[in-house]
Amino acid sequence: MRWKVAGKQSAGLIQQLLLNRGIKTNKEKQDFFNPNLASYKKDLDIPGIEKAQKRIFEAIKNNELIIVYGDYDVDGICGTAILYKGLTSLGVKVLPYIPHREKEGYGLSRIGLEFARDSGASVVITVDNGIVAIDQAKLAKSLGLDLIITDHHILGKVKPDAYGIVHSTNMCGAAVAWCLINSLIKKELAQELLQFAAIATVCDLLPLMGLGRAFVFEGLKILNRTTNLGLLALINESGISLGNIGSYEIGYIIGPRLNAMGRLEHAIDSLRLLCTKDPAKASKLAKLLSETNVTRQKMTMAAIDEAKSLVDEKKKIHILSSKDWSAGIIGLVAGRITEQYFRPTIAISLGETVSKGSARSVDGINIVEVIRKHSDILIDVGGHPGAAGFSILSKHIDIFKKRVESEEIALPESEQVLAIDAKVQTEQLNKTLVQELEKFEPFGFGNPRPILATYGMSISDIRIVGGGKHLKCKADGIDAIAFGMGEQVNLLRSGQIVDLAYNLELDTYNSNDKLQLKVKDIKII
Repeated sequence: MRWKVAGKQSAGLIQQLLLNRGIKTNKEKQDFFNPNLASYKKDLDIPGIEKAQKRIFEAIKNNELIIVYGDYDVDGICGTAILYKGLTSLGVKVLPYIPHREKEGYGLSRIGLEFARDSGASVVITVDNGIVAIDQAKLAKSLGLDLIITDHHILGKVKPDAYGIVHSTNMCGAAVAWCLINSLIKKELAQELLQFAAIATVCDLLPLMGLGRAFVFEGLKILNRTTNLGLLALINESGISLGNIGSYEIGYIIGPRLNAMGRLEHAIDSLRLLCTKDPAKASKLAKLLSETNVTRQKMTMAAIDEAKSLVDEKKKIHILSSKDWSAGIIGLVAGRITEQYFRPTIAISLGETVSKGSARSVDGINIVEVIRKHSDILIDVGGHPGAAGFSILSKHIDIFKKRVESEEIALPESEQVLAIDAKVQTEQLNKTLVQELEKFEPFGFGNPRPILATYGMSISDIRIVGGGKHLKCKADGIDAIAFGMGEQVNLLRSGQIVDLAYNLELDTYNSNDKLQLKVKDIKII
């Protein structure tokens, strides 16, 4: 792995970290360290909101039923919870609907729209889907349904012919839903619902800069004192605690559990967890989500092992498929292969007639556009530059693979590059610096935890932990742990001089509060 140190390193450490994130002016610094949604009024005032709100008021007046039609991932679930809670508080008759991943697939389906009609609904409001649903919008109109689309995905060549569209690519789908309902409901409820927008923003990998950072910053305040019974039960079941929840806990503990149901079972149970008012039901659902997530983890690891065996490292893009992969985990498989081989990856769950694909990309390659070039042999496709999903007739997979693999794709460097924020000396490493770095929270996509590098460190007390998976040592007397680098124990010896790239943190185990280097890479001199 090659290291790339950012900037000229002439500024002070904190200033360098700000420059690395494109933050130069005092106003930008203020917005970064004290993000506030009020600063983004133009972004929050999405075109189409006024028309959609008028239709909601009409539904209230006429006692009409509204279906909130979400997606089965965290963003869709949280956005559906936002609209369900918000609309219910206004006295709207509302029924949530989440499609089944295997039976219906992503987005609006005939099954779902016919359910809306048969339920007596006259309005359908989508969350986190619908902006490319051209045929489904026509179907909704033919069924007598007023379709209001709220979405953040990339628009296709034409807009759907819907009653109303509230669309922004500046935020996640749940945040778009929050913008729609925010001005209609009580201020206290609008604030409470920000916790769902924060969870969705982190889990949908929106940049934690600017608007996304403001949503998460404000939402985390609510989440850390939440009274939501479902979230409290999930937090308790997960072994984390209120007051200590940050973007990491959302992305790696809360999010995967909410996502697990939609991947393997039915995401409606995750939505029920967020909306229940029954403590016993909340506890039962939180346990179900956690157990399902364990099953998902096992299935994912088995699928990743199989995927690795299918990789041809000479290919510019990896297109891998298996009939044994659940459609709910192929995005995770694609992500892991992309991460390990630094190549765009498409993982396909093979079905008898229809197969599902999920893609992840690297910087510089818009994977949804790569896939959309072959729409003539696809059933549907949607997504972002970095991630996409599609359906395809199984008989077309071979031609799809040949076409995509033959494309001229300008790949970035084949060697993975580790971006180093700053070079520091050992004597600069202390608890005060950790506190300064914590001000850059919340960390996530677009604002990664700072990676520091110290050259010429002397290591000692070398050992392996975690059944040989992880390496522990001291570097210039400071505790260091390198996850997944246990095999390097045979290459190192006490007193050896190395260069280390790491995150600086405090190890709070047993209330020690000791400095610790979480090692990202080791270079032996």
